[in-house]
Amino acid sequence: LLIHTISKLSSSPLCVSVAHEVVFVVACFDNGQTEAQIEFDAQEILYVDFERQEFVYTVPKFVMLDPSKMFVDISDYDDAKRGKRLCSAVVTYCTAAEKNLPEEKDPPESILYPAEDVQLGVENKLICFVNHFYPPSINVSWTKNGDPVSEGVSLSRYFPNSDGTFHQFSTLTFTPSEGDVYSCTVEHSALETPKTSIWEPEFRRQSHGPDVCCAVGLTLGLLGVAAGTFLISLHFCSQM
Repeated sequence: LLIHTISKLSSSPLCVSVAHEVVFVVACFDNGQTEAQIEFDAQEILYVDFERQEFVYTVPKFVMLDPSKMFVDISDYDDAKRGKRLCSAVVTYCTAAEKNLPEEKDPPESILYPAEDVQLGVENKLICFVNHFYPPSINVSWTKNGDPVSEGVSLSRYFPNSDGTFHQFSTLTFTPSEGDVYSCTVEHSALETPKTSIWEPEFRRQSHGPDVCCAVGLTLGLLGVAAGTFLISLHFCSQM
């Protein structure tokens, strides 16, 4: 269940009126999990950490003015707690009312790609991007050359999409070597079987072809000059 609270802000620098939209989103699920965030013009600027009972700002301060001061009127933790209680109550009611209805599910899409250009022996990160799934409950696992990997693995929190689905990132820190094969496997209740993406590092090999051709061409050229000089010398001697 998603609950949206929308407010409008306006600013007028240089006598030009600019409207902004601030949305407070609370999402709660029948497994007891609750998430809340505030969006500014459709971009997340903070989310609520209910375990630490605080707001976590996700926008760097150099992008805009200090968000903790700009949105002091709406970033109230007590409001977030009230939204959580309201959302949970609505979920409880809806769950009882729709007890016999099948749960709507959307299977995830996933892609696997490196964070930086791949260089042999240089540490990098593999990113497994899982998108458009519902409900927000997935399991992501990694392998290297067929063996499970847990060291260097991290998993982000769930991020809501505008269509009601969610996305999430899992990253693996690794050092690429020739012949290695990595995989990211996603498990979700909407999938009949786990979904696996496979990635193999590709390295650019330096070609020595042009250098060899130039060297051979230069050698043949020098041999041609030497042969020509020798023939000219013979001709000159025969004239003597």
